[in-house]
Amino acid sequence: MTTVRIAVVGAGLIGRRHIGLVREHPGCELVSVVDPDPAARDGHGVPGHADVAEMLARTAPDGVIVASPNALHVEHALACVSAGVPVLVEKPLADTVAEAETVVTAAGAGGVPLLVGHHRRHSPLMAAACEVIRRGALGRLVAVQGAALFRKPDDYFDKAPWRREPGGGPILINLIHEIDNLRALCGDLVEVQASTSNAVRGFDVEDTAALTLRFASGVLGSFLLSDTAAAARSWEQTSRENPDYPYYPDEDCYVVAGTDGSLTIPTLRLRVFSGERSWWTPFETSVLEVARRDPLAAQLDHFRAVVLGEAAPLVDGHEGLRTLRATQAVAEAARTGTPVAV
Repeated sequence: MTTVRIAVVGAGLIGRRHIGLVREHPGCELVSVVDPDPAARDGHGVPGHADVAEMLARTAPDGVIVASPNALHVEHALACVSAGVPVLVEKPLADTVAEAETVVTAAGAGGVPLLVGHHRRHSPLMAAACEVIRRGALGRLVAVQGAALFRKPDDYFDKAPWRREPGGGPILINLIHEIDNLRALCGDLVEVQASTSNAVRGFDVEDTAALTLRFASGVLGSFLLSDTAAAARSWEQTSRENPDYPYYPDEDCYVVAGTDGSLTIPTLRLRVFSGERSWWTPFETSVLEVARRDPLAAQLDHFRAVVLGEAAPLVDGHEGLRTLRATQAVAEAARTGTPVAV
């Protein structure tokens, strides 16, 4: 097996996950960790660097995973692209659409592979749900309802104060994953409305949001988001893909409904009419069997294939940009109190 030499930029919460997965992968070698904090970058058994340019010059990795704070994604991604090194950039690709376009344009002009870290696209659960919809088991899609309700501990913000500031709220940190999932399930968004509140935490960013969504296909949707709600209706707590979180098997994040049936996700309970399409007709209910796997590990498999030239990025810069546009539209709709076209 060809070994791919990978450096990780950022040794925070998600960066440490990437570091662990790279070290465990039989086809990857961790060659450097970049972080301005010596305590974070040292102790991994590889050279640590405070600066991305220095790491690229001294280590010459085959690929780089950028897991630094959101505001640094553009700087770090452009440094990798400039060096001609394939890069996986954690979501969001940038804090703004204009900055993300700069990265996408540079990667395209330089022919450098760019993968955006919407890791749930690599989830077997999402793949199974998308296949149910693709084969028409639900009929014509009509509506989608979703939630990401959870309670982040106070030290989550103490350890990374940037999360209290613009760009660090749950819309860009968490909702962007949900928007990407909903796009995978229902297609592109064309209009959003939103209301937000910071009443509980009082930070400069939202802690709760309520959304209405319109998709190009005609599907309508609603979504609730909160990082201060004592609830278990989040992907992390229902998918069983990350063992660090408690698991609630009776909860779902999404329900996708069509003219012939509905699917709840991630339990993958499929309900379709057994006869006439009517509320008087009982549904046939089944549960899809899917082997779960950590989508971050599956994403690393994919990134390795991208670095080796064996695969094109599943979520390339353009796709990451589409999800960012939709997510930014949510923030704009909340700010203006009016519907925003995507």
